[in-house]
Amino acid sequence: MSEDLLALFRKTGALLDGHFILRSGLHSREYFQCAILLQHTDIAAQVCGSLADKLREFDCDTVISPALGGIIVGQEVGRSLGKRHIFVKKEDGKLVLRRGFQISLDEKFFVIEDVVTRGGRVQETINIVRAHGGTVSAVGVIVDRSGKTKPNFGCPFVSLAEMNVETFPADNLPSDLAKIPAVKPGSK
Repeated sequence: MSEDLLALFRKTGALLDGHFILRSGLHSREYFQCAILLQHTDIAAQVCGSLADKLREFDCDTVISPALGGIIVGQEVGRSLGKRHIFVKKEDGKLVLRRGFQISLDEKFFVIEDVVTRGGRVQETINIVRAHGGTVSAVGVIVDRSGKTKPNFGCPFVSLAEMNVETFPADNLPSDLAKIPAVKPGSK
């Protein structure tokens, strides 16, 4: 699926080239804008259905995702699996469970996100599930761009594609990248 998925990103214009500041604060030459890919509902159903298929071996009652990037992916994975989907959203700089969503004691969750580099928002979501008495059976993402620094979420971590995309700290940019104005295309 990795090559097919990359072709879909390129076909829809969702794989961007330039100088980008990722949500993690790292800089990159490439950016996966999943919203551009997922705006095509047939593609969203296909891609998220493939992710759901990779997760079927694990036990799940409910799908949860961090807003904003994970909402479409979580909704489509939940629909494909026939499971409820809820989400957490940012409030005062951190993710919180709102909108009347409830987590039951021992309820089993899949945490679903579009792209992971360091996994900070996924870990925050896992912490919220656990704080409310739920458990996380697996994490599923469309693109895992964590490379050698793959996060350990304490459960299976499934992706449709692993992309080794170079990232750089702001204080150690290659000269070619430093010459290009940085853009922060992700959600804030």
